Amino acid sequence: MTDPIKPQLSHAGMWVRDMDQMVSFYTRVLGFNITDRGFVERYNGHITFMSNDPSMHHQVVLASGRPADVPSTINQLSFRVKSLSELRVMYRRVVEEGVENLLPRNHGNAWSVYFDDPEGNNIEVYLDSPFHVPQPFGEYLEFDLSDDEIIKLTEEMCRATEGYRPRADWSADLADAMDKS
Repeated sequence: MTDPIKPQLSHAGMWVRDMDQMVSFYTRVLGFNITDRGFVERYNGHITFMSNDPSMHHQVVLASGRPADVPSTINQLSFRVKSLSELRVMYRRVVEEGVENLLPRNHGNAWSVYFDDPEGNNIEVYLDSPFHVPQPFGEYLEFDLSDDEIIKLTEEMCRATEGYRPRADWSADLADAMDKS
């Protein structure tokens, strides 16, 4: 590809059944702030814009109009945090919320917490690790361990896996390959 344009994902939108319940969940559990609301004549429904980044008008858009009998078509919405301690806080928050399908995972290259929002959309909150292993890869992530213990255990698991590399090496090779394409 010779075109230098490389679009970056900036936000996701989804149809919802119960706007108030979904706005409450995304603001209360995931810490989003409502940045705008309105009515969209095109589909005769309400829309709510949310962000937790003051430089972005919206990162998540909720639009009313999802029929009650229509299941989620979202594979997952993923949100990155800055540290294992933040991920641990999120894990405790969703445990206290009583969310469904809670799954903490150590992917080797990332630590994740998966769970469903009130309408069954899969959410992932994650943090990249300093390691790389080919995916898919996953073990249960034990939050009773300290950050140092999680990092040490992850490194041991990764080093024992064929294809292990430090993330910095893997990222540098990927950047080189992208520059050549």
